[in-house]
Amino acid sequence: MQRKEKARYKTPNSFDGIPRNFEYIELTGVIPLMEWLQHSIKSSLLQFPLPAIRGYALTVMNTEAVIEFLGNVPLLQRLPSSSFKRIAEFVNFKHYEKGDFVVREGEVGDGIYFVWEGEAEVSGSVHAEEENRLEYQLKRYDYFGHVNPTSVHVADIVALNKLTCLFLPHEHCTLLQSKSIWSTDKTHETCALVESILHLEPIELNIFQGITLPNAPTFGKVFGGQLVGQALAAASKTVDSLKTVHSLHSYFLMVGDFNIPIIYQVNRLRDGRNFATRKVDAIQKGNIIFTLLASFQKEEVGFDHQVAMMPSVPAPDGLLSLDEIRESRLTDPRLPMSYRKKVATAKFVPWPIEIRFCEPNTNTNQTKSEPSLRYWFRAKGKLSDDQALHRCVLAFAADLMFSGVSLNPHRRKGFKLASLSLDHSMWFHRECRADDWLLYVIASPTACVTRGFVTGEMFNRKGELVVSLTQEALLRMTRPPNPSTTASKL
Repeated sequence: MQRKEKARYKTPNSFDGIPRNFEYIELTGVIPLMEWLQHSIKSSLLQFPLPAIRGYALTVMNTEAVIEFLGNVPLLQRLPSSSFKRIAEFVNFKHYEKGDFVVREGEVGDGIYFVWEGEAEVSGSVHAEEENRLEYQLKRYDYFGHVNPTSVHVADIVALNKLTCLFLPHEHCTLLQSKSIWSTDKTHETCALVESILHLEPIELNIFQGITLPNAPTFGKVFGGQLVGQALAAASKTVDSLKTVHSLHSYFLMVGDFNIPIIYQVNRLRDGRNFATRKVDAIQKGNIIFTLLASFQKEEVGFDHQVAMMPSVPAPDGLLSLDEIRESRLTDPRLPMSYRKKVATAKFVPWPIEIRFCEPNTNTNQTKSEPSLRYWFRAKGKLSDDQALHRCVLAFAADLMFSGVSLNPHRRKGFKLASLSLDHSMWFHRECRADDWLLYVIASPTACVTRGFVTGEMFNRKGELVVSLTQEALLRMTRPPNPSTTASKL
């Protein structure tokens, strides 16, 4: 936000509503408003509500509103949320009257413009007189300009009415570049494995592509947690970073092929002041294999109570990891030799999630047991500081052992059972870190006909309930594999 002409403004040095001992601030030349405000606060000249400033023609730049705006700009959906906060520090407002030239053809580009309010038109386009003239009218969230300071504008941009633009100078346009949707300073080689698994490539507006990495869990098909996590990531990248997911509901429709990419198409159902709703379809070979509905909310002050209690379990630090348990089982004489040989010869791909069981046992996949399970888990490696990422990681990790708990009472020697997730729902109650220990408490209250039902609760180490979950799964005896790679789960 800028003020070109010289101006003097009276500022009271009291905050009690009674102006006294007035002092003056002089604005000369082109000065960003936020720079002036910061100077005023530091020098103790500005000690009263901002609306008290009189005569200043421009609206005070609200950083939160700017971050929210930037999150809805299609060009920026590939950026991590931390980039929006940085960009908001350097953008300025520019105002134009109807008929004003925003940029002129042949002028050297000075940065990127984002239409905040009003409309403009590309008047120098060779297509301007064709039927698709509306394609060259710029409205809210549209953008134009040059990142390179040596490039010149190829057309005139003219304000069609009162126009306000956010302007990012070219020296800060490097903020528009990022190698990851989760972090500005990490690459796929340096970030945690699960963060790489949940990385998506933006294809075009509201469309993303995900792949199954060679070292990602597959279980003979695209892992259900990967579908939930990647679909939630796609939805999150189309919502401004001030809103985080508070609930999701999803359906697994077809088995996914881990050898080919997955296209995630996002439908923006609603964008409100405090809530946003997204529907995401995961597509392979023209078929929708998975669909997710997610709701996002901006953080607000409200109520807080918790009835659910974290059970008393051993701390994770003194428990064996899943990898250590696997190694010990290779030589445990209490386990059948046939089972130990199978474990020893099977290809082992370490999971990107560290798991430590609260009650280690010698059960196998053919041992009958109670329909319940409790274990600590966390992501392996340090995750980027993006709350959206941490919730996507929880969605990924939640499906690793969830539905299989409903099979526990039905396991017996000589019978091979399988569970396939049908639907999956999560409610995120509190902020969390997926790279810190969380206790996962799973129970299966019922199974009927061919469907098993499981519920879950995730607690942090302080005993706070972070996530509640439910899932229904198809329970069946295993059958010979179907030659079709894209088959209905039913």
